[in-house]
Amino acid sequence: MVLGLDPGSQVTGYGVVRESSGKAELVAVGTIRTPSGGDMAGRLGVIYSRVAEVVAAHRPMEAAIESVFVAKNTGSALKLGQARGAAMAACAVAGLTVADYSPAQVKKSLVGAGRAEKQQVAFMVAQILGVKKPDWALDASDALAVAICHLNERRARKLTGAL
Repeated sequence: MVLGLDPGSQVTGYGVVRESSGKAELVAVGTIRTPSGGDMAGRLGVIYSRVAEVVAAHRPMEAAIESVFVAKNTGSALKLGQARGAAMAACAVAGLTVADYSPAQVKKSLVGAGRAEKQQVAFMVAQILGVKKPDWALDASDALAVAICHLNERRARKLTGAL
């Protein structure tokens, strides 16, 4: 099982996916929402604690996280990096290895184009997982996409003998 994470200081998406007979299956999906207006340390604590809870509840064998994109606003990029660090730390403390994928790499893995729109990615995630009417947030869909990308990359490495 793989835990996918789409970190954010206000909303962090998570998705747990397992592979069975070469097919991705949904295990869990959701979002971690931090208190609006709260201090950053408090928000990071919420992200860390909730990711740790997800790991304890579902026991994934590894994690995959979306890397920080280059933002126009350096303050936003810094907050995103801090949220990402809190999520990664929760995974590391639980003993999980954490793979890192750029947004373009995730999009290309699922849609075939590195500049795909969020809605295209969400559509492909639902198709791959066989969910007819997904009711999760785009942040959760992005997290599932990261997990599926990791499964795809792992499968490709096995095929090429790079594992």
